[in-house]
Amino acid sequence: MKKTYLYAFGGVLILAFAGFALANFKQTLTPYVSYEYARSADRVVQVAGGLVHGSSSYDSDVHSLSFEISDKETGETLRVSYDGVKPGNFEDAISIVAIGRYQAQDSVFHADKLLVKCPSKYQGLEDDTVEKTYG
Repeated sequence: MKKTYLYAFGGVLILAFAGFALANFKQTLTPYVSYEYARSADRVVQVAGGLVHGSSSYDSDVHSLSFEISDKETGETLRVSYDGVKPGNFEDAISIVAIGRYQAQDSVFHADKLLVKCPSKYQGLEDDTVEKTYG
């Protein structure tokens, strides 16, 4: 009889830990969302877009970067503010992902993290190598 209670208690304990882990994992997910949804979200989200050229300004004294990104499908733009060191090759970026929250009082998306995708200097090299090897 005692082993049955012990197994039941162990099973309940494992289920409780699994539920706790799943709930915490779900809270840490930051989905990609549209700019419209980001403006109304009350949590951390990810938005992606192309850099609107000529829209960026960087204050090196306080490490503050401000720029606009544009959604390729809708053409909608979003003003982004980032406090931190400006990523290298930022002006050459073909895609930027901003992770953070939208602040309605100043109409700006405040990014905690930036992921910048730049054109690769090795792009196209692989195709040439394949042709030389197998062509």
